[in-house]
Amino acid sequence: MAKINAKRKTRNYLMNTSIREQLKQKPTDVIKVVMFGPESTGKTTLSQQLARHYNTVWVPEYARDYLQNVWNNERRTCEQKDLIPIAIGQMTLENDLAQKATDVLFCDTDLLETKVYSKEYYGGYVDPLLDEAARNNDYDLYFLTYIDVPWEADDLRDRPHQREEMFNAFKKALDEHGKKYIILKGNKKERLQKAVKYVDELLEKETRL
Repeated sequence: MAKINAKRKTRNYLMNTSIREQLKQKPTDVIKVVMFGPESTGKTTLSQQLARHYNTVWVPEYARDYLQNVWNNERRTCEQKDLIPIAIGQMTLENDLAQKATDVLFCDTDLLETKVYSKEYYGGYVDPLLDEAARNNDYDLYFLTYIDVPWEADDLRDRPHQREEMFNAFKKALDEHGKKYIILKGNKKERLQKAVKYVDELLEKETRL
């Protein structure tokens, strides 16, 4: 029995070590900006707009394709067991695309967002490995997207009547983790103009260093 327990502990240790490595950011010199906030608040649109404006790449939300595939094949929505695979997929995308970015990389989400969803949907539970990565991974700026855009329903979105509650949960996470963020409100043009202003400031600061 002791040998079996020892083997199990070793296997779990190796598995956790592998997951921990896959959730880490790889070193890069590019500025990283995250679109952060509840579903259907314009994050993907803004990521695409900013990437075009700065002639760079953007990191899509891995969970969208992953969960759409789950829905199409299993007719179920996200479960707690999906969060680590989603987190690994997200960081794989980010680390790969960071090598292709010019001066700045725009991320449609990050692991702190995954952590918020975990807490809100699963009774406050967050996998320790996800929590560790969400705290350790670093970004230069967050754009917190407000709920003043119309709700667009799809197969995955499910809280149209709790938008303010979810927005407050995302804002609280940024405050608790000491993240630098700007709240973006208004139409697409107004949001883009404000976002460009702050990204330009980051780039100018980087140039002076």
